[in-house]
Amino acid sequence: MEELAYQYLIARGYQARARNFHCKFGEIDLIMESPHHEIVFVEVRYRKSNQFGSATASITASKQRKIAQTAIYYLQCHQLNDEPCRFDVIAVSGNQDKPTLQWITDAFQV
Repeated sequence: MEELAYQYLIARGYQARARNFHCKFGEIDLIMESPHHEIVFVEVRYRKSNQFGSATASITASKQRKIAQTAIYYLQCHQLNDEPCRFDVIAVSGNQDKPTLQWITDAFQV
């Protein structure tokens, strides 16, 4: 579902900086640059159904901290500490043949 989210953002004028960025702190699914030159760290979540909770509910405080630590590491490694950034979530639900996307900008703060 990351490819679907990636294509969704590209179609809206976003540019890719990194995909599946890994470091000792964790992983970030997509790192994009918005048309307004913000660095956007995107967590992509998929749930076929909400029977065991929604895709957005699966992003716990602990997961948010890991994403934030990974983002800080990325910014430091690329000397981007002063660049504006935000954390978005793209929640994908439903059947893989006809998924529904929910894009939450500024999904959480650190």
